[in-house]
Amino acid sequence: MKKLLFLALALFTIAGSVQAQDGPRRYPRRVVRRLPPGQRPQRYRQVDDWYKPKVGIAGGLNISNTVDAYNADFSTSSIAGAHVGLTFEVPIAYPLSFAPEFLFSQKGYKAQTPDGTFRQRTNFIDIPLLAKFRVTRGFNFVVGPQLTFQTSTRNTYDDGFSTIYKDNYDGLRDKSYISGLVGVGFDLNRNTELRFRYALDFNQNRGDYNSSLPDYRNQVFQIGIGFKFQ
Repeated sequence: MKKLLFLALALFTIAGSVQAQDGPRRYPRRVVRRLPPGQRPQRYRQVDDWYKPKVGIAGGLNISNTVDAYNADFSTSSIAGAHVGLTFEVPIAYPLSFAPEFLFSQKGYKAQTPDGTFRQRTNFIDIPLLAKFRVTRGFNFVVGPQLTFQTSTRNTYDDGFSTIYKDNYDGLRDKSYISGLVGVGFDLNRNTELRFRYALDFNQNRGDYNSSLPDYRNQVFQIGIGFKFQ
């Protein structure tokens, strides 16, 4: 028994002596690779859906009016309408993506004239071609041109005694405009976005070619919600 204990102590002594001679154990140095600006590690791409193209639908409220109606007897005010359509988003380089849309949109205005109340409601196909910037996760900014094609117009005349409706579909092939659009978006969750936008026509139009209506430009405030699918 004493021989076994003596042998065990001798082995522990020899092992400690060898470890002391080898010095402290060294570990390999960790190398951190820095990515170029605009790139993120692959693990972020797996959880961040910004890198995936998206298709969606959007709709909401239009509050529209006119600007630059140069006529002292032609004071306009806003009317409400709607917009609805398809949305697309194609990532280009973080944080920039291309976001075209195809929307049906109602615009118009109301005017008080010496002869009574005049209201014009016009239906358009709007095609925004937007640059979309992610400011931070859950918040984005959009800006770009918008192609606008008029499809129909309804004018309403109310003199206090009677109301007259006049629909106009003639000459609409020449009713195309270019607008500028800016806006912001807030992601409520992964697939739902709350949108606020403002659009203004660059060129003037004359609703039904009637000389009694002054030149004007449409302006529209939009509040809507979008649903994205991947």
